[in-house]
Amino acid sequence: MNPLLDVRDLVVRHGPRTTVDHISFDVAPGETLGLVGPSGCGKSSTAMAVLQLRRPAGGEVWFDGHELTSLNEKQLRPLRPAMQPVFQDPYGSLGPRHRIRDAIAEPLRVQGSWDRTTGPARVAELLEQVGLDLSLGDRRPHELSGGQCQRAGIARALACEPKLLVLDEPVSALDPSLRAGVLNLLAELQERLDLGYLFICHDLALVRHFCDRVAEMREGRIVRTTPAAPPSPPRSPAATPR
Repeated sequence: MNPLLDVRDLVVRHGPRTTVDHISFDVAPGETLGLVGPSGCGKSSTAMAVLQLRRPAGGEVWFDGHELTSLNEKQLRPLRPAMQPVFQDPYGSLGPRHRIRDAIAEPLRVQGSWDRTTGPARVAELLEQVGLDLSLGDRRPHELSGGQCQRAGIARALACEPKLLVLDEPVSALDPSLRAGVLNLLAELQERLDLGYLFICHDLALVRHFCDRVAEMREGRIVRTTPAAPPSPPRSPAATPR
């Protein structure tokens, strides 16, 4: 199976400083790759470069058969709906003045695919898909909990039916009691929609629990990529239950 996302020798610079130094990784359809490392190691710079929100200084980003770094903004526009971000701050990413239903509808309007007849039903479907009551659509972000806001952010990311979500610390701002619910939601959505996830996090234990593979990043470089959890050793015949 060809990768959905294939990053090759990526370089990102902030002024004279190299924050991402020739890294390579890939994500298959329906797979979760965890990108883990300490603050300042280049994880978020990688996410921005994958999404082409920051243009890399070198390397290639292949997504769904297209090499993105060679495309101008007009050429990128039809590809953007298929790769969507979910950011760390659920309140800031939705916009404080927007009602939740308007924030979810915004990507459809930006892409020119909003329809007055079917649009409200699509927003209602998305709210239901992420486990939010339809009445919450009339509220603004400050009237929701952090977990509810992050669910709304996920609904917003799903509006244009993406193939890849770039999840940049999606649960680190949530209380521990809310994290499991959001992670379970992401797992359910992935199984149902066959989404690929680039899951960026600083918590190695969480990444090993949630992801299929783990790429560990230090000082702008990926130092190792491993399966998230080693397979269980086979049972000896004597231990096999009858």
